[in-house]
Amino acid sequence: MSKELTITQEWDKVFPKSDKINHRKITFHNRYGITLVADLYEPKDAQGKLSALAVAGPFGAVKEQSSGLYAQTLAERGFLTIAFDPSFTGESGGTPRYVASPDINTEDFQAAVDFLSVQDNVDPEKIGIVGICGWGGMALNAAAIDTRIKATVASTMYDMSRVNAQGYFDAMDADARYEARRSLNQQRLVDYKNDSYERAGGVVDPLPDDAPDFVKDYHAYYKTTRGYHERSLNSNDGWNITSSLSFMNMPLLQYIDEIRSAVFLVHGEKAHSLYFSEDAYKELKGDNKKLKVIPGASHTDLYDQMDIIPFDEITMFLKENLK
Repeated sequence: MSKELTITQEWDKVFPKSDKINHRKITFHNRYGITLVADLYEPKDAQGKLSALAVAGPFGAVKEQSSGLYAQTLAERGFLTIAFDPSFTGESGGTPRYVASPDINTEDFQAAVDFLSVQDNVDPEKIGIVGICGWGGMALNAAAIDTRIKATVASTMYDMSRVNAQGYFDAMDADARYEARRSLNQQRLVDYKNDSYERAGGVVDPLPDDAPDFVKDYHAYYKTTRGYHERSLNSNDGWNITSSLSFMNMPLLQYIDEIRSAVFLVHGEKAHSLYFSEDAYKELKGDNKKLKVIPGASHTDLYDQMDIIPFDEITMFLKENLK
């Protein structure tokens, strides 16, 4: 059964609306027939054909959170931008709900490029993408397959394949992976018998006293007025438990060494996830790659801390490579 789209028209973001941009809701479809819903931001009084950006992430977030903030900020700087809800999440279509896929979610970025390419006020030769957290990995995968993407920014990037298959800091061995697969496949049976999908739970709440610092950081974003949103998976009941399965043996970043377009990786020095960007940077072979490590910054600082996210450098990078 397909999901009837419900698209909210009022401003329900976790950040204030800028008076420097025009905003509207739009829809587009991917090649699997799923309709995606996005917020489109464009600079006021813009003329001619603009450079354009598609923005998504973090993993388990919605476009009313970090991706919308990035999209609006970059629209203030002259780009036409869209922040979209990935398939199966937020206001976008696709069933079952709350499932992730390395293939379909990479395709979501490509579908966004399809949409941007045919807009009257967009130059189809000047399109880039921005992925945050888990969608940073999806963005790199999209850049590896889609030659229309001329520049990619991955902010506080997660390699969702690696973390699902190997655990944090690659701590899982083959036996641990086997046990994870066994448990997830048992969950498949439970879900099939119940004709529903059990959710993994979002960010833990209440927060245990002994929670790791990065879990405390997630809580401070997703579970407080700073970043909570009613449609956000991380703010509420999380992904379907079995979503992890498809990432475990489908490595997202397999071909990033073949990316010939420009790539800018941005990460926090204190982020638990920094090694994902550092290792991806080593794999990139092009002469137009860049890694910026922000001193003292955590993983979630790059979600919304405007004095920490290097928007000036991001803007400069995009303008240099979308011309």
